[in-house]
Amino acid sequence: MQKALTPELQCIAKSLYEFVKYPTHAKKVCSLYKRVLRDLECSVSERAAFCYRMSQIRQCFEKNRDVDITEGADLLHKGEEELFYNSHPIPRYFQFSPGGVAYEREVQPPDWVLDYWHPIEKEQYPVYFARREVRKKEFIDRWLKKYSTNKNELEK
Repeated sequence: MQKALTPELQCIAKSLYEFVKYPTHAKKVCSLYKRVLRDLECSVSERAAFCYRMSQIRQCFEKNRDVDITEGADLLHKGEEELFYNSHPIPRYFQFSPGGVAYEREVQPPDWVLDYWHPIEKEQYPVYFARREVRKKEFIDRWLKKYSTNKNELEK
């Protein structure tokens, strides 16, 4: 049974939900600006030329900073469309980001692998494995208590 939230926490939770659900116009513009700069990074290799183009793009965004919301929405839509049509054909990705060359390269082994360690290997970490066995037993007991229908399993 969940506890009821206080009115202050309800207000915070609602505002967080709205924030996550509906990004503001300012967030959308910032996202567009960042994506434009990342795309520019792919197409311009020289640092000086990149800085010059970056300042031009920033000036374009600043010029349209104080327009009304309807005109701003139109500009945002046109900017998204322009980015879509003029984006670099081979975008760069950070190496560990989705699409990067090293994304999910280093796989974390699941917990059950530790059950197959040799006892000599387990003796090197006695405190960890003692605590792990206690927690495994607690987890199994909780699971049986919650999901088991057989009374004999609970007595074991």
